[in-house]
Amino acid sequence: MKNTIQYFVVGISHKNADLAIRGSFSLDKEQTERLLAQAKMDGFEELMVISTCNRTELMGIVEDPSILIDYLCAFSGGDLSLFLKKGYVLNDRKAFDHVFRVGCGLESQIIGDFEIIGQLKRSFSNSKKQQMVNGFSERLVNAVIQSSKRIKTETQLSSGATSVSFASVHYILEHVKEVSQKNILLFGTGKIGRNTCENLIKHTQNDQIVLVNRSEESAQKVAGKFNLVVKKISELKTEISQTDIMIVATGAQDITVEASMMPKEKPLLILDLSVPSNVDPQLKELENVTLINLDELSQLTNDTLKKREKFIPQANEILDQVKAEFFQWVDHRKFAPTLKALKQKLLDGQLKEQGEVQEFSQIVNRLTGKVASYLKENPSKADQTMTLLQHVYQLDSDLDV
Repeated sequence: MKNTIQYFVVGISHKNADLAIRGSFSLDKEQTERLLAQAKMDGFEELMVISTCNRTELMGIVEDPSILIDYLCAFSGGDLSLFLKKGYVLNDRKAFDHVFRVGCGLESQIIGDFEIIGQLKRSFSNSKKQQMVNGFSERLVNAVIQSSKRIKTETQLSSGATSVSFASVHYILEHVKEVSQKNILLFGTGKIGRNTCENLIKHTQNDQIVLVNRSEESAQKVAGKFNLVVKKISELKTEISQTDIMIVATGAQDITVEASMMPKEKPLLILDLSVPSNVDPQLKELENVTLINLDELSQLTNDTLKKREKFIPQANEILDQVKAEFFQWVDHRKFAPTLKALKQKLLDGQLKEQGEVQEFSQIVNRLTGKVASYLKENPSKADQTMTLLQHVYQLDSDLDV
């Protein structure tokens, strides 16, 4: 697998796929674990999976990106023909650039959304548990984290900070009068649900919020933190009939909120934050129901985006600085096998007496160290130097990424 291995990113995102298509390619926790387990069985060592409301991506070291595309289609609800129309494949420098930009919120649907860096960290953690990452991915992720921290502290790219959860609350504040007096139902208490709940309490001054979740234990943890009411999933329809605003943020893969659950006349605002969508789109046809989905919420944040755009050049400067260090590390890394082979070649030619070998080993270390320093100081001559060393010393080394 040496000499042909490259770093690839394959995925689908909000840039060229609508909510329905993104939903079909989304991967939940169980699907992600099964995908990583299969990849490990197939012999891969470097693979991360990230699946958010904006994107689903597989990133890692493989010979052929079609393998990653097959994994994505096999473990999600997407199919190959649709991916070929809407998906993308990036490799090497373009792939690395993309990972940096994604992790720093520059590719988010809402520019400057720093929730994505937490999702990238979890992606690395999930892969590490499955022993599907090593030093290469760790170095990459750490560099992205460093970039994200600097952009967040040195620029105002996240000024007027907004996210899916904040955008939903902002919409409510803009469109609902006397929101503090309204009944609010939150269906789903995962990360987005929890964040939305915090923003609701903070910005609406409303404590009349009812939580419903398939796992009642999970809902109770959130409710206890905010002193809210929890209802059973079996009571969902009854709660819908009594609420004014419903926020849906479940992790279900199918429709969970249907037209049959809707009150016939009572006005109801529904914000669907789920990917894939958990609310029947036919609810838009009901006169008393206003249904807003993720893509529509993102369009409502244009004012914030315009303010943030002027900080993008500053963010790009920071990215370029951190990426330069990372790319230098990548370039030096590929020379390691040749330097190791050179060291071994020199040592193999010496007498086997322990004292002489130990003394000569120190000389060899200094020699190879000087070669490494020369490569760092003269990157434009690195490939030429490596080729010369391989020919002179007849080295047989497999170059890595």
